[in-house]
Amino acid sequence: MKAKLGIAPIAWSNDDLPQLGGDTPLATCLSESHLADFQGVETGGKFPKTSELLKPLLREYQLDLVSGWYSGTLLDNSVEEEIKKSLPQMQLFRDCGAVCLVYGETAGTIQNKQDVPLAKRRRLSDAQIAEYGEKLSRFAEFCTDFGVPLAFHHHMGTAIEDENDIDRLMAATSKDVGLLFDSGHLTFAGVDPLSILKKHGSRINHVHTKDVRKEVLASLDWNKDSFLDAVLKGVYTVPGDGMIDFEAITRTLAEIGYQGWFVVEAEQDPAKAPPLEYARIGNGTLRKCLSAAGYTIVEGII
Repeated sequence: MKAKLGIAPIAWSNDDLPQLGGDTPLATCLSESHLADFQGVETGGKFPKTSELLKPLLREYQLDLVSGWYSGTLLDNSVEEEIKKSLPQMQLFRDCGAVCLVYGETAGTIQNKQDVPLAKRRRLSDAQIAEYGEKLSRFAEFCTDFGVPLAFHHHMGTAIEDENDIDRLMAATSKDVGLLFDSGHLTFAGVDPLSILKKHGSRINHVHTKDVRKEVLASLDWNKDSFLDAVLKGVYTVPGDGMIDFEAITRTLAEIGYQGWFVVEAEQDPAKAPPLEYARIGNGTLRKCLSAAGYTIVEGII
């Protein structure tokens, strides 16, 4: 089994909360990613938007482009308009060798609204899921044909957040719609990550690993606290610093045959959790868990 380790720049800077690392230069994010022994990064708001600028920058720090977030709006948009909107990012990702497009559904999202509590997120009926699934399947087919497969990101504060949402979406979509497995968002949503792995393992084409601080999660009031409030309180951290059993997760991923990137994410305050220090904790934890699960960490794109 083969694996690679990547990191998302939100360990250093959060696009939805500029006060968290907004003044951290991209060069610092990339250099410390390399120093922490990661092989690749996902894009964020600070990254160049053209391959002519991005490719030499990544080479300078000996990093691959893994993937990156795409703010999808298919719930309220046509497939044709979504394809048109996505083309610049799809072209960038294909030119730079990204393995997938991380699709997050942001139509009606509250993930970036600090004044809207967690309980007020958008919810979809079975009929709406069916209609959405048909559009998402068509868009994912375009992504596959373009050479940058879609990895759907279930995410707190969005219309696809919990296990019921994920189950219905997987049933309503074609196999072109890959599933991004995110341990932190699943745990936050009250979902057993192993349940998703066992039910939808064949659809998983990308993995985000972040941990959850149990005491912070338990303290949240879903009728008052927003997703961004939870981030500011420190609900997320890196693997090895929270409540999630990553040995069980990596072992189960190996059992279902997943090979690819394991990306560390940790939306938290860099002033309270020094990014390089925590990046090393996450990297070290994952390396131990991956080795125990039978993975070999390799160089080059898998």
